[in-house]
Amino acid sequence: MLRRTRTAKVYTEPATDDESDDMTGQQKGDSEELEEWLPNSNEGKTKVRAKPRGTDETGEKKKVTKRVAKPKEPKPKAERKPRAPRVPKVKKEKTNTKPQTEDAVLPKPELQQHVAVKEERLSINLSSNNAGEMPEECPSSSQHFPKVKKEEPNDSFTFDEPAQKKQKTTNSAQGRPIKLKSGNPCVEDLQMNWDPIQVLAEKSGVEQWVCANIVQLFQEENTIPFMVRYRKELINHMDADAVRDVQLTLEELRSVAKKSRSVSQTLKKEGVLTSELEMALKNCTTADEIDHVYAPYKKGSKLSKARRAKELGLEPVALALLQEPQKLDLQASIQPNTKGLSTLDEVATGVQEILADMIAKDKETLTYVQSLCDRSPVTIHSSVSKTALKEQQPQQGNQKSKPKDIAKFSLYTDFTCDVQRIQHHQTLAINRGENLKILTVKVNIPDRVKNDFCRWCINVRWRPQGFARPELMAILKNSVEESFKRFIVPFLSRGYRTKLTVSAEKESIAMFVRNLRQRLLMCPVRGRVIMGVDPGFHHGCKIAILSPTSQILHTDVAYLHGPAKHKEAEKLRHLMFKHSCQTIVIGNGKACRETEAFFTDLIKQHFFKPIDVSYCITDEAGASIYSVSPEAVKEMPDMDPNLRSAVSIGRRVQDPLAELIKIDPKHIGIGTYQVFTDSRAGL
Repeated sequence: MLRRTRTAKVYTEPATDDESDDMTGQQKGDSEELEEWLPNSNEGKTKVRAKPRGTDETGEKKKVTKRVAKPKEPKPKAERKPRAPRVPKVKKEKTNTKPQTEDAVLPKPELQQHVAVKEERLSINLSSNNAGEMPEECPSSSQHFPKVKKEEPNDSFTFDEPAQKKQKTTNSAQGRPIKLKSGNPCVEDLQMNWDPIQVLAEKSGVEQWVCANIVQLFQEENTIPFMVRYRKELINHMDADAVRDVQLTLEELRSVAKKSRSVSQTLKKEGVLTSELEMALKNCTTADEIDHVYAPYKKGSKLSKARRAKELGLEPVALALLQEPQKLDLQASIQPNTKGLSTLDEVATGVQEILADMIAKDKETLTYVQSLCDRSPVTIHSSVSKTALKEQQPQQGNQKSKPKDIAKFSLYTDFTCDVQRIQHHQTLAINRGENLKILTVKVNIPDRVKNDFCRWCINVRWRPQGFARPELMAILKNSVEESFKRFIVPFLSRGYRTKLTVSAEKESIAMFVRNLRQRLLMCPVRGRVIMGVDPGFHHGCKIAILSPTSQILHTDVAYLHGPAKHKEAEKLRHLMFKHSCQTIVIGNGKACRETEAFFTDLIKQHFFKPIDVSYCITDEAGASIYSVSPEAVKEMPDMDPNLRSAVSIGRRVQDPLAELIKIDPKHIGIGTYQVFTDSRAGL
């Protein structure tokens, strides 16, 4: 006890003298914080360091002046002040790193991700990077963060996109065009007078630079999935269907160019090809335009009036009417002994035919008349054909011919609609009625279009370059009207019908795809024994009992709608008990409702008790076709085709996807006129 009191007295006396020793000890503690405590084992020193903290608090009132005056001379406490608040210093470093990250153009989501994971770790990495000492000791994840800031300060890196894609497309910003290389192979292959990229952009409705990039990617043999997934910025983030439409349009343009070259070669072999005709073929952008130009020169067609007039030598006369009408004399072209040139009227008719042919094949003229039609209400009209009306009349002598079923097309016997507003299913129905020779279809162009067209041709496009006498102007006017009536109106009608048909078939295929997807992905019924029933009257209801794994357990025919239906019901109950069947699947064909009523009555009477029986109705479209197909014969070789359809109906509920893929898609019956559309359009 005395020793303890003595040590306390000894401590109180040198308390004021050892403050300098305490400061020197604290300065050494700045470099060696924990090491100082190990060699200094003296109790006095430990007590001296532990007590001054208490003395500072208790001796503030006694020796305030000494504590204020002494720190100014050695100034050690000024160095300790920045050492004590280390935590605020880290916060200052974080705030200082913000302008560095802004200068490095790093995206904010990356900083937020690193900070959200561990703020202390981020502060240590940033401070160590500035010191240049920690990168060797830090883990790999902390090494990449400062390197991204230094090596790639201008790249907008995002974690949503793979690194390879970013490296391959650094030459162009996202959503901006890339210039095509010189000598585009697409332009060289077509060899037409129009720019394929520009025409492709007009027809597909896509920007021109996007079309150029898509064409270049296809030339490099890139696939559509690759472009949609890894070349988004080059195709302006288009989806696969839009890129596929551009591809189809490009293929159409290539087919037009190929057809133009083949027609030119054919005409060249025949010796009919001229420079004007070759230019007209190269100006065509659709197959209908090529057919329009090539129609008078086909082998099967008769020699046109314009070609006969040209063979008689009236082409220079027709050109003179447009270029030098004041010097033209039709009397000089009369040859009494030549057919077609014997009179003045025949000469005028020949000149008129040549001018009409020239007007109908002029590209600028066709473009102008199409623009007039786009601004006018063009309609399509369908009515009953004359052949259908004749067959409806009673014929006594000929009874083999069956009358046309006009009732199926009762909605279109007197149907009129604007070509811009007609629905796709209406177009397909009209086309089918026309193919069956029940309907006749006509495209009506307003008279205003004809008047504006004739006025424009006479006063602007085909206006004579000099003074023309009234008889020459009458020839020119008649040639314009004849060209519009005989050539231009059929050309416009074919164009409208083709556009409507192509658009309707595309929509039909798209609707079929949507419905087929829903049908194939229908939820299957698993783990149940199923009885498939193909209903019928005279030939009975075909029955097939299937195991939960679609194995055929039993097949039979039951006459549920005859006088012995009670015996058939007993047979069904025996089969249901034998195979523990609880689900009945009925096809929606003939006698479907009668069969449904039969099973409903049995279920209401608890005929199958104690088995809880339920039923459902499924679509049996394509079951009869599948029953006689090679796949069904190979799968069920020794079975009657009628029983195969019952097996197919039951399996459509157990596994729709596995069963429906065996049937030709167009026979499933879930689209609009998909049977009459081009099967290649769905590829």
